Amino acid sequence: MTSQSSEHDITHTPPASLPSSRSEIYSIISQVGEGTFGKVYKAQNTISKLYVALKRIRMESEKDGFPVTAMREIKLLQSLRHPNVVRLYEMMVSNGSVYMVFEYMDHDLTGVLSQTQFSFTDAHLKSLCHQMLAGLAYLHHKGVIHRDIKGSNILINNRGELKLADFGLARFYQKRRCTDYTNRVITLWYRPPELLFGATVYGPEVDMWSAGCIMLELFTKKPVFQGNDEIHQLDVVYKIIGTPTPERWASVMDLPWYELVKPKEIIPNKFRELFQKWMSPAALDLAERLLAYDPNRRVNAVQAMDAPYFTQEEPQAVLPTGLATLEGEWHELETKRERAKKRKKIETVLAVQ
Repeated sequence: MTSQSSEHDITHTPPASLPSSRSEIYSIISQVGEGTFGKVYKAQNTISKLYVALKRIRMESEKDGFPVTAMREIKLLQSLRHPNVVRLYEMMVSNGSVYMVFEYMDHDLTGVLSQTQFSFTDAHLKSLCHQMLAGLAYLHHKGVIHRDIKGSNILINNRGELKLADFGLARFYQKRRCTDYTNRVITLWYRPPELLFGATVYGPEVDMWSAGCIMLELFTKKPVFQGNDEIHQLDVVYKIIGTPTPERWASVMDLPWYELVKPKEIIPNKFRELFQKWMSPAALDLAERLLAYDPNRRVNAVQAMDAPYFTQEEPQAVLPTGLATLEGEWHELETKRERAKKRKKIETVLAVQ
């Protein structure tokens, strides 16, 4: 599975020019992502012409050899093979840098929801939601919790196929044994309330809350729970789905940080009235089950795929193949850059005035 190549394997050759030697296996075209782990590039195999994503593993801060998080991710990905999970082709070393070589996906969910060229139908949204749940059902069946489901980690290609990516925070879990984990995982806007209340014993139900957040995002085109910090994050959740009560979540008061961050007042659940303009009753039902406060009542991925939203309600799910007509590729990185450009323009106009 792992291959090592000569130190000239990656070139920064512009896409229009040809490599000077067959030993230059990958030609970098552009950067498509960035994170704590390092940078992600779109590249082309100069022999097969296949496009790939090269994820560079950050080594600078490692005094004791290869990063543990990267080792974990590689081990996990080598054990996974599913249509809705991104495929790791191989590992590669070049100029002292280590790269993970993945199948290339044209867009990520954050990017593609921000574009205005292509409109998703209800059938398309149903397909994307179902594919996400199929990927999660497979991971959880294999004993893996993802722990960072968010828009930029959900990749989509021009055929409308969705794949879960970025397993840097993922862990194998024991299905029959409770294990202590850190609660400092999952990007804040997608983090379930039990982690915000300090829970350290949890399982795949944490991914299902994130999936509920993504389901709402598919319809509204933006993240719904946008908190600034942990306390504010809980306030944002309360304003939408109400405060947790013992009836809704029996063990909430037993959680480590409950006394520190408990709600100051009782806020009613406004979920249905807020989202009924975007979502059908069956879609609302499923989203509500994914966003159940009590992790024990939260629907799992297999149950979610069997919900009336998928099995009974029209329209049937249809792949958004029309994404092939999009101009450009849409990733969170471009979306951030576009936002920054717009901000700069506004600031310039205001300065001139």
